[in-house]
Amino acid sequence: MLDIFGLFSKKSPSKDVAKDRLKLVLIHDRVNCSTQLLEMLKVDIIRVISNYMEIDEEELDIQISQATSEINGSVPMLCANIPIKSMRKIQ
Repeated sequence: MLDIFGLFSKKSPSKDVAKDRLKLVLIHDRVNCSTQLLEMLKVDIIRVISNYMEIDEEELDIQISQATSEINGSVPMLCANIPIKSMRKIQ
């Protein structure tokens, strides 16, 4: 999996940083997902999930990365880490 946070680490050689950035660009390009589209997905996911639970929007992390499928090989994957504060009561 692509290490997004490794891009900003001072310990990574510049060639590794450039390689990770290129991977991220290629993944987004393959799934035709612009930054705007990713942000719209994030807003929609927050809206829907918020109907059922209280989440920590500050710690929310949604990104597109790469996964390996037995059938299709390397495929794009939408990853969401959504910290849940509490469940809402359904009325």
